[in-house]
Amino acid sequence: MAHLLDFDTEKRYKAVVKKTSRLTPQDTEEVREIVLEVKDPEFKCEVDQSFGVLVKVTSDFGNTHHHRLYSVADLPARVNGNPKITMLVKRCSYIDDFNGEEYKGVASHYLCNRKKGDEITLTGPFQLPFKIPEDKAANMILIGMGTGIAPFRAFIKHIYKNVKDWEGKIRLFYGARSGLELLYLNDKDGDLTNYYDKDTFEAFHALSPRPHWADSIDLEKAIEGQTDEIKELLSKSNTYVYVAGYANILDKLNKSFSKILGSEEKWRLRKAELIAGRKWAEIIF
Repeated sequence: MAHLLDFDTEKRYKAVVKKTSRLTPQDTEEVREIVLEVKDPEFKCEVDQSFGVLVKVTSDFGNTHHHRLYSVADLPARVNGNPKITMLVKRCSYIDDFNGEEYKGVASHYLCNRKKGDEITLTGPFQLPFKIPEDKAANMILIGMGTGIAPFRAFIKHIYKNVKDWEGKIRLFYGARSGLELLYLNDKDGDLTNYYDKDTFEAFHALSPRPHWADSIDLEKAIEGQTDEIKELLSKSNTYVYVAGYANILDKLNKSFSKILGSEEKWRLRKAELIAGRKWAEIIF
């Protein structure tokens, strides 16, 4: 797994905030959709790539910039001849295990505080591990938690708008405490209405039963509710599984897939086959 220090930050681009809007209610965790115009027509970030945000910092360790990667959250476009990209940002904080103090996430707070017209510095693009299979009959199980859903939003739109004639099944499972589900409703008013094919695409959402509390999202319930179909998909050699979200998502998935296949051993072997065949990819943050 690559470390942030491994990414080249020498090539930098200026971008202007064209739009910033909060997706979640005021009394819940803040998630924002931010649209940027990159002030360089040469910058190109595709749906299977990420880009970096550089934030100036003062550090006791001599660092002058904080670098954070974000996935493209919608189909790339052009405005005034310049690239336009969309990102999802969750305002994050963390508790220091040593002193118990709460610290604000540098990049997330910086970005959530930007206003329309503000300028930020970008790097990249950088390759994501998620690739669209060449085989249009391939099946995909896409699983995203919170803002981890961002790359799949652009991914799915790209398949149905640009790749077209997709024959395999695409099943999207996504979890959020609030707000983000509005981006992916699988009905007439859903965000993907103009792109998905009801014969091949379906989305399933998992929400916290109490969005105002820090309850875990019941992702297992959503996945296990589709046990028969997932078991069938995992039995096929042309099925891909892509995962994006927080670290605990892997434990949840291992439990659910073990239950679906009948034992931990069966899932361990199947997952090993997926990894060996480059049909398993994950982004954990």
